[in-house]
Amino acid sequence: MARIGQLKLLATLLWALFLVLPSAALAEDKTGEYDIAIDLATMLQSARSIIGENQDLINDPTIGDKGLTAEVVRARALEKFTVAKGGTQPDLSGGDLRSRLLKAQIEAISKVITEHQGTINQPGVAFKGFVPAVFARLVNEEFKQAMGEEAEVKVTAPPELIRNRKARPDDWEVEAIRNDLSAPGWEKGAIFSAEAANRGRPAFRVLVPEYYGQGCLACHGAPKGELDVTGYPKEGGNLGDLGGVISVTLYRN
Repeated sequence: MARIGQLKLLATLLWALFLVLPSAALAEDKTGEYDIAIDLATMLQSARSIIGENQDLINDPTIGDKGLTAEVVRARALEKFTVAKGGTQPDLSGGDLRSRLLKAQIEAISKVITEHQGTINQPGVAFKGFVPAVFARLVNEEFKQAMGEEAEVKVTAPPELIRNRKARPDDWEVEAIRNDLSAPGWEKGAIFSAEAANRGRPAFRVLVPEYYGQGCLACHGAPKGELDVTGYPKEGGNLGDLGGVISVTLYRN
């Protein structure tokens, strides 16, 4: 009888271990997905910031070739990404999901810059319209074409701040923006993540909030309603207001 009792106890322990292991593995998967999503958001921010930093150069009508080639933007984006990640360089040669997605994103960045050299280098024209928001949207569209079955990246915002219909938040994003990212008690800069379906598919989704910096207020600040350089009415935003969200979706199947 003692032997039978020991066998039953062993079976119970093994079954308990079986129940625990999948949960632990799932937790690791979620951590991995979260890190991948943050990397994609960081790479987009890194490349977009280069376009922002070079607006005066891009819009200089007296200069033709600006030297802002795909190779230059790619190298600077990788440098900025590495600094943002504490010195960790991205692996673009691996076969894992992170490497494949980051490689596709870099390729999308390069393609957009290459295809818009004519705009960037057009002499005699001041404002080119090749602003960070446009650049990010084009990169995300290229990325989706290449990797849309596995992942998507979108820059969206609270509905009242949307200027381009393509950037409208979906219902899940609207709810998270209103109930979480815009909530009075939400820690500024905190990232929102959850398992939530997208386009009818199970997915892990991450929202990275972005806030108006001083440079944003030229187009999005006061006085509200005044037309900015792009021809859109200013939103009347203040320094530090939630101005946008990078939404990353990693599909489960």
